[in-house]
Amino acid sequence: MKLKWLGHSCFLITSSAGVRILTDPFDSTVGYKVPEVQADIVTTSHDHFDHNFVEAVQGDYYHIKTSGQHRVYGIEITGVDTLHDDAGGSKRGSNVVFTFLVDGMKICHLGDLGHLLTDEQIKQIGEVDILLIPVGGTYTIDSLEAAKLVDLMNPRLVVPMHYKTPVMNFPIDGAEKFLARVDHVHSPGSQELELDSASFHPPAKVVVLDYE
Repeated sequence: MKLKWLGHSCFLITSSAGVRILTDPFDSTVGYKVPEVQADIVTTSHDHFDHNFVEAVQGDYYHIKTSGQHRVYGIEITGVDTLHDDAGGSKRGSNVVFTFLVDGMKICHLGDLGHLLTDEQIKQIGEVDILLIPVGGTYTIDSLEAAKLVDLMNPRLVVPMHYKTPVMNFPIDGAEKFLARVDHVHSPGSQELELDSASFHPPAKVVVLDYE
C-alpha cells in the first residue's frame, strides 16, 4: 500500500491491487496545488470547500460521504458520525470519520474532527494501524487534543494533517505544537510512504510527510 499526502487533509491511498482512494480533495483557495488526480473511490468528510472539491478528481469514481458500512472494489470502508466543533455541531456542523481496510491495514482519516472522540466512537472505529489526524486547531482539534487522541486510540503510525504550512494562509497552528507533545517523530523528506502489512515497521510513531 502507498500513502501519499497531497496537502491539507487530502491523501491518495493506493492498494497493492491498484485501487486508488482519495480523501477530502480541496480547491485552489487552500494554497496547495489542487489534487487533479485519478481515483476509484473519493471520500469527503463534510461539505466545506477545502474538503469536498470532487470536481478536481479525474475518471469515474465512487463518492462516499455518509456514515455506515461501504464496500467498494474490495475495500471495506466505515464512516462514523462525529462533529466539526465542540458545541454540538452548532458552529460548523457534522463530520464523518472514515476508516479504510487496505491490504490488511486499517487507516483512519479523522476529517475535520472538532472534539475528542467519545468511548463509543472509538469503539465504532476500532483498532487503527495508521491515524491521519488534524492538529492545527481553530477549525479542528488542537495540538493538545490531538496528542490526547493519539494516546486514546494508540495507532501504530500517526500522520498529522490540516495544519499551517508556508503555502496556505488559514489561521491555524503549524505542526510544531503537536510534534512537541509526541515522541518518536520522523520526517522522511517525501510525500509518500510505502507500507506492507506483512512487515509493518513504520520509521517512527509519528511521520511528517512533505507536500507537492
